[in-house]
Amino acid sequence: MVSKEQRRKQLARAKWERQQQRRGERWRRTRRRRAVLAAVLVVLVAGGGTALATGVFGGDDDTTDAAAQDPLEQDGSDQETDAPPVEDPCAAPSGGAPSEQQWDAEPELTVDTSAAYTMSLATTCGDIEIALDAAAAPHTVNSFAFLAGEGFFDHSPCHRLVTEGLHVLQCGDPTGTGMGGPGYTIPDENLDAEEVADGVYPAGTVAMANQYNPQEDSGRDSGGSQFFLVYEDSPLPPDYTPFGTVTAGLDVLETIAAAGSGTDPATGNTPPNATVVIESATVEAG
Repeated sequence: MVSKEQRRKQLARAKWERQQQRRGERWRRTRRRRAVLAAVLVVLVAGGGTALATGVFGGDDDTTDAAAQDPLEQDGSDQETDAPPVEDPCAAPSGGAPSEQQWDAEPELTVDTSAAYTMSLATTCGDIEIALDAAAAPHTVNSFAFLAGEGFFDHSPCHRLVTEGLHVLQCGDPTGTGMGGPGYTIPDENLDAEEVADGVYPAGTVAMANQYNPQEDSGRDSGGSQFFLVYEDSPLPPDYTPFGTVTAGLDVLETIAAAGSGTDPATGNTPPNATVVIESATVEAG
């Protein structure tokens, strides 16, 4: 006959085995996800000529932290629970319509490369200010000044948030699909910038998305209007024009990131859970 102590040990052993099985399943899912993400260096888009590199996601193979942070152990429960809904930290959009404008060619280069330019993004989540580097990326800054002046970015959603490996928010597509753009492309610039030479885009960097495919060395000079804002140092090869630095509002990006992202099955994008809409964008000299 089994004693109470033996029965207690049997139950404890069974619980431990269930926990180990769940940990193993979680880790296998994580490994599969990382393998898929690492295999795709660039997420291509078909429409406006831009894309965001997903890069080779970092992380190690140590399962210790995952095991130690098992919520079933922390709360003493042996039942899985659903995560609470994510609270949207942003205000509701004003309701204006995104731009549908298109142009056949890059605008005439009129930017003053000796001047300082500031791009201001008034978003539903807070204001973001960006110092633009016209000397290092004149075509890019000139294009953004033109598009902002035309209201191209106004009322446009930020359609992609990456929170694993890379830490970026991607915006600049009025269609919100990741396939939109202004109808023209601009050349890559400033790829030899010292700040990205070691394969890391520092927090605060603002850079262009594009269609560059490093495996085939194709898709250079394919930037349009989509850009990404780096809220935490992110490993990326220097293939994406860095043209600005966030000077105010990095905390806004961090708040957006803290709310996490979902998945849009129609586009494959990972839109932020926060309702991030650029209500207005301006570029000013001086």
